[in-house]
Amino acid sequence: MFAALGLDPAQEEVYRLLATRVDRSVAGLAADTGRTTDDIRSLLAALTARGLATGTPGTGGPDADTVYTAAPPDIALGAVLRQRRDDLHAAEAALADLAEQHHRAARDRASGVVEVITDVAAVRHRFAQIQQSAHHHVRSMMVPNLTVVPHAQNEAGQAGVRRGVLYRAILQRSALTEPGMVAGVLASLAEGQQLHVADHVPVKLVIADSRVAMVPLRSAQNTAAASVLVHAGGLLDALIAYFETSWQASFPISVNTVGDGLTETRPGEIDELDSRILALVLAGLTDQAAAGQLGISRRTVQRRLTDLMARAGVETRIQLGWQAARRGWA
Repeated sequence: MFAALGLDPAQEEVYRLLATRVDRSVAGLAADTGRTTDDIRSLLAALTARGLATGTPGTGGPDADTVYTAAPPDIALGAVLRQRRDDLHAAEAALADLAEQHHRAARDRASGVVEVITDVAAVRHRFAQIQQSAHHHVRSMMVPNLTVVPHAQNEAGQAGVRRGVLYRAILQRSALTEPGMVAGVLASLAEGQQLHVADHVPVKLVIADSRVAMVPLRSAQNTAAASVLVHAGGLLDALIAYFETSWQASFPISVNTVGDGLTETRPGEIDELDSRILALVLAGLTDQAAAGQLGISRRTVQRRLTDLMARAGVETRIQLGWQAARRGWA
């Protein structure tokens, strides 16, 4: 509990005993903690040196009658806590200042918008880092035969989904023939990622929020490690617009309701899972009840209904029900 204030578990245990008893001796503390008297003396010396305890010698032999008393916690540890808070605030201010200086220097350099990385380990680290920094949204385009960070090894992406980051990815259809790829896509869909397929994905790409992107350094070398980081600016805006245009032109994929395969939804259609969600919700079931019936999470039900409302161009579920009937969705 008090590790943040510089006390290790043994010191904290002894300090708590002192703070909750009237007076304690070395022998008494040793009996209570099960530690040796030498250990207790060492711990008391550390607490005394920090001003957290005081000893009052008795008239007997060495420390036989010495009793120890804890310094008031709100005074002794309160001062340490306030100093730690001040230090953290100072560090936060220094970090903000350094970040501003870095951004200013980047803006002043002609090459500040892009950063070239060629080392394989550095590329892997940055690929994970930009995903870990994402707060809301990660867009990606996946080409076949990824070698630097294969789809199944993207642990940063899996962690991002778990903390609530929206992941959207466009996958080249031929990549689904690679060993283990269908299983990996099924796992990604189960985690809550949104995946589309396209006949051809011309470039490997990942965009974190609207702050930074990573693309290959050289043309036609999608599987090579050498990469370019693109920071906020017109070039990043163009990459985001390109992704969104490609997303609209590609086709959603989802899990078959029967079997272990995938199904691809063409324009004007909805997949089987969306159809079943609509049928249950329009029949009056709550989101939680529909999720229980289908063996999926309530969040997945809500996300899919939100997507359907966006596709139908409506703002309420009542309007969605009318559109679903009109379009033959349910």
